[in-house]
Amino acid sequence: MKAVTALIAEDEPLLRAELKELLSAEWPELVICAETADGLATLEALERFSPQVLFLDIQMPEMSGLEVAQHASGRAHVVFITAYDQYAVKAFEHGALDYLQKPISAERLTLTVARVKERLRMPPADLHGVAELLRSLAPRETQYLRWLTVPCGEELRLVTAEDICYLRAENKYTTVVTADAEFLLNSTLKQMREKLNPQLFWQTHRSFVVNVGAIQVVHRSFRGGMEIKLKKRSELLPVSAAHAHLFKHL
Repeated sequence: MKAVTALIAEDEPLLRAELKELLSAEWPELVICAETADGLATLEALERFSPQVLFLDIQMPEMSGLEVAQHASGRAHVVFITAYDQYAVKAFEHGALDYLQKPISAERLTLTVARVKERLRMPPADLHGVAELLRSLAPRETQYLRWLTVPCGEELRLVTAEDICYLRAENKYTTVVTADAEFLLNSTLKQMREKLNPQLFWQTHRSFVVNVGAIQVVHRSFRGGMEIKLKKRSELLPVSAAHAHLFKHL
């Protein structure tokens, strides 16, 4: 029997690796022909490898998973990966093969694999129009990141958006700072800022994005600039002149 091929499209490296490991244990015969981290690379891999199954993150850089799904319509069986339950349920109801909600559990993946194997006997679903349908179903504020997985030794730790005190740019990487820990992510500060609700996370400096709820006080430094004191951290964070208007009421 010819091996079934699959493509994993997920912009979080740790979650992508975790899904691959879970799939290897649950479906060892499955051949992962490609792994991608953004929409354009996924589209290129779709054309190059023609996978039978596409594990597709809904929110990715460059091109969203919803847009990629339209190109995969009728060509691959799609399993959406999402952090948002409303997205997931509606995608499943309107033609997507199945969905995996983050964080992905082994038990849920077992059910998904069974459904995929059953659907492989049939042509892939028609997904035209799914992207616009899903965009119309969820209000904008529900689309922002609510949690992320971060490396903690040999394990993964779940950090909610509320747990984040601030994010700090580290060249092409970003340090996520909580009340008691720091984690380095393989994403730029700009990429992380775009995933977070701008009403809750403010860019206060080119190198800093701060959780407004974590701020204790904003005061003027002896040099005349502004500094932020956080509730659960001892360090002071700078506010650049370009972002001082955020605190004009002070």
